[in-house]
Amino acid sequence: MTIQQITDYLESIAPLSLQESYDNSGLLVGTKNAQLKGVLVTLDCTEEVVDEAIKNKCNLIVAHHPIIFGGLKKLNGKNYVERVVIKAIKSDVAIYAIHTNFDNVLQGVNAEIAKRIGLTNCKILAPKPSTLRKLYTFIPVNDYPKVASAVFAAGAGHIGNYSETGFRTQGTGTFRGNENTNPTIGKKGVLEEVNEVRFETIFPVHLQSAVVSALIKAHPYEEVAYDVVELQNTHAQIGSGMIGELKAPMNEMSFLKKLKKQMQTVCVRHTALRNKPIKRVAICGGAGSFLLKAAVAAGADAFVTADFKYHEFFDAENQLVIADIGHYESEQFTKDLLAKHLSEKFPIIAPLISKINTNPVKYL
Repeated sequence: MTIQQITDYLESIAPLSLQESYDNSGLLVGTKNAQLKGVLVTLDCTEEVVDEAIKNKCNLIVAHHPIIFGGLKKLNGKNYVERVVIKAIKSDVAIYAIHTNFDNVLQGVNAEIAKRIGLTNCKILAPKPSTLRKLYTFIPVNDYPKVASAVFAAGAGHIGNYSETGFRTQGTGTFRGNENTNPTIGKKGVLEEVNEVRFETIFPVHLQSAVVSALIKAHPYEEVAYDVVELQNTHAQIGSGMIGELKAPMNEMSFLKKLKKQMQTVCVRHTALRNKPIKRVAICGGAGSFLLKAAVAAGADAFVTADFKYHEFFDAENQLVIADIGHYESEQFTKDLLAKHLSEKFPIIAPLISKINTNPVKYL
C-alpha cells in the first residue's frame, strides 16, 4: 500500500473542500507515493508522537489538528512546530491532518461525542450553504437511462435519505457542426434537430469533477452541453456542530455528572442551572462558542463544547446551560474514531492509536 491510498480514503469521508478557510488539513509532510509501513493516529502531532511513530515503525501519522497552521518561514528548530517537522522529515515520517473537514461531516468528530453521551436523532446543528451544485444537461432521449445512471453512480442525486433524485423534460435540441466536427447524430454542416431530455440533478461540490467526468464519458455527443450552478441551499449532512436528544430527560446536575464521566474530563465549566430538565443537547467538538446562537435557536437545553471565554458565558442569558468540557477532552476520542474508520476500510494495516496525552492544559 501507499500513503496515498490512506489519504484518498480519508478525503472520501472528509473532503478537503469542506475545511474552513483558516484551516490547513491534508498531507503536511511527506509524499503520497511512499510505501506505507504503518499508521499512528493522534489528536495532536508533537515531538513525542513522532518518536512514538518511529518506535512503532509507522511512517504515517494521521492527526486531527494540523501541526502547520500558519506559514513556516524558517526551519531551524526554534519552536515545537519546526522541531516536529524537522524530525518527521529526517525520519521519513509523513504527517496528515484531518481537521475541520472532519468536524463538518455527519459521521465525524461530533458523531463520536454524541455516541458517548447517548444522543439519538442527531443532525447537523448549523448546515453549511453553498456546498451543493446543480447540474443541467441535454441528452438524446434514447441515451437518457445510460447517462443518468452514470451521473448518479458518480454521487449525484442524493437528497437526505433519497438517492437518484432528478428532473427531466423533453424538448428539441438544435446544432450545426462545422467541417472539423464528427457529430454522433446527423452530418457536419447541416442544421440538426434532435429529441432531447433536459436533465437536472444536484451533487455536493466536492464531487463536481467526478460527476462532470461521468457525464462526459457516458454522453454520446462529441461536445456535451451542460451547466453547473452554485446553490445557496444548505446541505443537511455538512456543517458545524450537532444536535440530538437524550433517550429520556435528565435533571441538570445528573446530566453534567454523566457528561463528566463519559467524556473523561476532570472539570466541567458551566453556566447557572435553570432548574429545567435536559432533553435536547447541542454539541461541538473543540472551540464552539460561535454556535451558541444556533444552539439556542435549535431549542437546545444544553450546549456541550469547549473554549468559552469568560464574557461569552453571559451570552447564554439563561436560555440553555453551557457545558465547557475542555478542548482536548471534547476531541480526545477522535483518534479512536479515525482508527475505526481506517481498520474497517483497510483491515490489513491495523492502525495504532497514540498512547500519548497531548493535552497542553494541566489541572490541579
